[in-house]
Amino acid sequence: MTAPHRIAGTLMVFSTLIGSSLVYAQTPATQASTQSQAQAQGSTDQDIELLRKDIRSQKKQMIAANMNLTDKEAEQFWPVYDQYTSELIKINDKKYASIKQFAQSYDTLTDQQAVDLTRQSIEVDQSVAQLRQKYFPIFQKVLSGKKTALFFQLDRRLVMIIDMQLSSAVPLVQP
Repeated sequence: MTAPHRIAGTLMVFSTLIGSSLVYAQTPATQASTQSQAQAQGSTDQDIELLRKDIRSQKKQMIAANMNLTDKEAEQFWPVYDQYTSELIKINDKKYASIKQFAQSYDTLTDQQAVDLTRQSIEVDQSVAQLRQKYFPIFQKVLSGKKTALFFQLDRRLVMIIDMQLSSAVPLVQP
């Protein structure tokens, strides 16, 4: 199997795994109507945190499967990747908090809340772009130009798949 086909295949598998995980993550929200709000919230938060850890693990596996790193490259790459991911998690915490806030106020969403949540979403996107800009030269120090480009391609594609799955699970704002 050629590299482009392998990448496409692994991305499809990743998308399927994430899609099925996100369906699972919605289950506690639908059960919330029969449970107390506090129990449902705690359960949902725990499920989302477990899902996020699982997604990070799967993302790391997809990157490892497609980067073809030498031992020396891997030794230098993975600590930088882990640091990058740690910073990305902090940014994504804001994304998930915003989604949670939207879900909690969906039926009573005011115009101002909608504007604030939209701004938060844009700020998250900007923060991710700034993080990539910050880490681009750092990854270049440990990888060749082509492997750096490949990493950022994989990272963006995987994040887009996650975001697509996530956004399809979030209802549109009702005017």
